[in-house]
Amino acid sequence: MQAQKQTQRNNEITFARADKSTLVVRLAGDWHLRHGLPSPDSVEKELDKEPKPTRLTFDAADLHDWDSGLLTFLIGISEICHKRKLPADWAPLPEGVRSLIQLAEAVPEKTGARAEVSHTSFIEELGREAISYAQGLDDFLRFLGEVAIAFTKLAVGKARFRRVDLMMVIQDCGASAFGIVTLVTFLVGVILAFMGAVQLQQFGAAIYVADLVGIAMSRDMGAMMTAIIMAGRTGAAFAAQLGSMKVTQEIDALTTMGVSPLEFLVLPRVLALFLMIPLLCVYADCMGVLGGAFVGVTMLHVTLGTYIRETIHAVTLGDILGGVFKASIYGIIIAVAGCLRGFQCGNSSSAVGDAATEAVVTGVVYVIVACGMFAFIFNVLGI
Repeated sequence: MQAQKQTQRNNEITFARADKSTLVVRLAGDWHLRHGLPSPDSVEKELDKEPKPTRLTFDAADLHDWDSGLLTFLIGISEICHKRKLPADWAPLPEGVRSLIQLAEAVPEKTGARAEVSHTSFIEELGREAISYAQGLDDFLRFLGEVAIAFTKLAVGKARFRRVDLMMVIQDCGASAFGIVTLVTFLVGVILAFMGAVQLQQFGAAIYVADLVGIAMSRDMGAMMTAIIMAGRTGAAFAAQLGSMKVTQEIDALTTMGVSPLEFLVLPRVLALFLMIPLLCVYADCMGVLGGAFVGVTMLHVTLGTYIRETIHAVTLGDILGGVFKASIYGIIIAVAGCLRGFQCGNSSSAVGDAATEAVVTGVVYVIVACGMFAFIFNVLGI
């Protein structure tokens, strides 16, 4: 008999031919998972050799200790034999191994229980992601259209929601957010002023730090930083609140009672954020200028009065109104994204957290896209 040997650490497998039609798989050594396992593909390669065997058996005379690793290997061989319709003789194996293999073969594998390895190409994966993002944008625009219809009903006095809910959301979106907006925008103003001061001091133009910080905060940074803060704070809260209501079937209850969830739940949140985020933006602009003034007074030794006068001279009313307009649009985007993800939430507690995360990501991405579009449009219009 001719034999071929394959060894991995302590386990050993040998192939031999008892006759032209019978392949003998000899197992020797200790078969443990920690030692690694041979691949059942080696048996399949041996079965493909001429003359092809019509029967498979085992020789376990030198087999010592074993664990589930041996069973994994033998079940792989069993699947190969079933695929080839090749009879296998398990009798030479230890009794415990035979019993476990019979049990595994007696219980059929549940369809879909085994994870399938994806072999899709990079281009295909890229296409799927692009389609997914396009579908997400389509859902966002559809929901935005429904919100616009709800606002139309509000304008004619037909929208149904509680005014007390609106006031509570206004408080949460406005006064309760002053602390985090103060901290973040003040530090943003400090950072902008410090970066500008390092460069402008080389040219003896340190006073223009006031122009840099004032224009940057009023035109873009104040609105954007406020929007990002509110996306992480309020947008996620909207998604979590509505997601929890969907899990507890409160939204279904509203629909059953003939009350539109879009008007009762979404409209107050969108309206509150639309009203409050411009005020937060103006406040953020002031805090950013104050942060720049802190650097100007302490690092550049510019008097506070001089810094404020230079800021007033550099910043125009158009800059402030442009930033406030952007903030209003960002507020709508954040509120719609948060409410949409809440409505799309699954029916489990973990889905609520996923909805909050998706709301933040969607809100921030769309805000940045909108900021880029505004920068291009304002440049074209010369504003």
